[in-house]
Amino acid sequence: MKIHWEISVIGKVQGVWFRKSTQLEARKLGLIGFVKNEKDGSVYLEVEGEEAAVSEFVAWCTHGPELADVQSLKMIKGELLEFNSFDIA
Repeated sequence: MKIHWEISVIGKVQGVWFRKSTQLEARKLGLIGFVKNEKDGSVYLEVEGEEAAVSEFVAWCTHGPELADVQSLKMIKGELLEFNSFDIA
């Protein structure tokens, strides 16, 4: 079953290759969506795909790339939007 999550990643997540690493991880898992920096220093992303792959991706987001310091995730389940790929916005 496919699912969709809207996720805000809070912590030291800008300037640490978080967006590019997120894109690479999502593509590796066959997921679609986008990731972008927010003005408040967080990273916002929307991801969708098969439930098991999305769960693995969310687990990765709890720590992110090596230089990141993720403090928390805020997640909202959303409707499927059928993105074409996983992009950096």
